[in-house]
Amino acid sequence: MKPYIKEITPKGDDRGTFVPFLDATNNLPDQEGLAIKRMYYVYNYGKGVVRGFHFHQKEWKYFMIVNGAAKFVLINPESPEEIFTFVSSARKPVLVVVPPGFANGWVSLEDNTVLVCGSTASFDESVADDQRFDPYKWGDVWTIKGR
Repeated sequence: MKPYIKEITPKGDDRGTFVPFLDATNNLPDQEGLAIKRMYYVYNYGKGVVRGFHFHQKEWKYFMIVNGAAKFVLINPESPEEIFTFVSSARKPVLVVVPPGFANGWVSLEDNTVLVCGSTASFDESVADDQRFDPYKWGDVWTIKGR
């Protein structure tokens, strides 16, 4: 299984906006039977703050930016040429799906970026399954390059 993103369609009216994180309409059949055991958020104060790389053999993660914007980088440590990058923002939300076997991290593209995460592992299970890499182990994968 490879990392991927799922487009999210916000629903809005005169009261505000509702953005589904995970529900049956996300149609994630390849994770059938996996249960979310933990939800948390991470708040980065400033643009350019890098979080990662975390690697798990068993844990699935689901990421969504709810404030600000971020670039996600996912690398297979056994085949570092297998690299995925995704951008998510509160203005164009996507669900970033990270299967086991991929080192994952993200960098804030705006100040006050907030990431919400769902995990198939409890905190203790995650720590036992956690391997961390230097965020620059595979070079500067964080910079946004002009086109």
